[in-house]
Amino acid sequence: MQAMENSLSPKQETSSSTRGLTASIEDSSIDVGDFFKGPLPGKFLKLLGYLALSRVGTYIPLGGVNREAFLGNLDQNSLLSTLDSFSGGGIGRLGICSLGIVPFINAQIVFQLLGQIIPKLQELQRKEGEAGRKKVLQWTRYASVGFAIVQAIGQVLYIRPYVNDFNTEWVLSSVTLLTLGAIITIYIGEKISELKLGNGTSLLIFTSILSYLPSSFGRTVAQALEDGNYIGLAAVIISFFLLVLGIVYVQEAERKLPINYASRYTVRSGGLQKSAYLPFKVNSSGVMPIIFSTSSLALPGTIARFTGLAVLKNAATSLAPGGPLYLPTNVLLIAFFNYYYTFLQLDPDDVSEQLKRQGASIASIRPGKTTAMFLKNVLARISVLGSAFLAVMAAGPAVVEQVTHLTAFRGFAGTSVLILVGCATDTARKVQAEIISQKYKNIEFYNIDNDGGFR
Repeated sequence: MQAMENSLSPKQETSSSTRGLTASIEDSSIDVGDFFKGPLPGKFLKLLGYLALSRVGTYIPLGGVNREAFLGNLDQNSLLSTLDSFSGGGIGRLGICSLGIVPFINAQIVFQLLGQIIPKLQELQRKEGEAGRKKVLQWTRYASVGFAIVQAIGQVLYIRPYVNDFNTEWVLSSVTLLTLGAIITIYIGEKISELKLGNGTSLLIFTSILSYLPSSFGRTVAQALEDGNYIGLAAVIISFFLLVLGIVYVQEAERKLPINYASRYTVRSGGLQKSAYLPFKVNSSGVMPIIFSTSSLALPGTIARFTGLAVLKNAATSLAPGGPLYLPTNVLLIAFFNYYYTFLQLDPDDVSEQLKRQGASIASIRPGKTTAMFLKNVLARISVLGSAFLAVMAAGPAVVEQVTHLTAFRGFAGTSVLILVGCATDTARKVQAEIISQKYKNIEFYNIDNDGGFR
């Protein structure tokens, strides 16, 4: 046995030890100590700082407004209550950052719709890579400033009955403060995205909703205790936890397409890898379709406050939660944005080309155009399932309210729960990827000669 061990060549010994080292890293579990070994603690401190800074503006109110009277009116407007939860109570407090990230979301919606109408814009988004996306992002920033100004004017006109002294000077100062607050929030969202711990827009809304949850839950409990509706309260709480479990289950669900490789060397097996799989998430677009849908439904009301047109006021009333057009329009918008966002994130033609370049092919599917068409069909079917799931999330709380006769967390619908769970799981996944990446960076290969090869 000793002779056999000594007969192994140095190259084999090094290759074997390298395979063992890499395999052990692939199989190793992640513990709490791994979190503190890399740059993650610093990133999380920056993230918490940015999120705290974004909340400061919601507590700095506009001057000269009767906030108690406005808050009483807010409780009677379900759409504003939902938007208030997105701003973490900023609208109810009339804070200078009460517009939040909504202007930026509206600008994104406009550019995504324009991408369907203007082929050059679509080509810029999909085919020019990172440079094209940065250019579109810059245009989106400019458009978001315009949306912020329009929404600030609309908000100022909406709160006019509650203003102590409504004059030109107050209007100009209030519009300027609200616009600057929105710009600062958008800037903070971009800085958060640069940390690569999640989408900045989603994390800002996540923080706002989380800060709004205690007061929203407290009002629901108070209503149940006042009415003696203990069974309804228990049903709401159980529904909430079932909703969270359902969201986690669907968020982690994926369709795996088997892939065959012509030749691919893997360290784990020490040979050629001939098969793998290509995963597609059932809800790959996450919470963005619901965020876009909610913002779109709020647009008619914002424009109506700005223009005063009766047609837009009637449309805003019909599209408000509880209105006759709210549920069908919300479902259709969610389906549209989910379909579009799915294909915006993953281009079947690009994936097909990358597979062909790597010498890979989907089992039983010819490479090239056939693969692209197959992927389009798969993504289309998956987007239908994702849209159905998101529609249930949007409509579910309304059903719970009708059954229990309680406002299921006023302004805190399935949309909010999906955003909370989606952002939490997405951040956890990116933290895990960062830790694994850091582990690989810490590998030290020995016995490397000057030419960079193994002895």
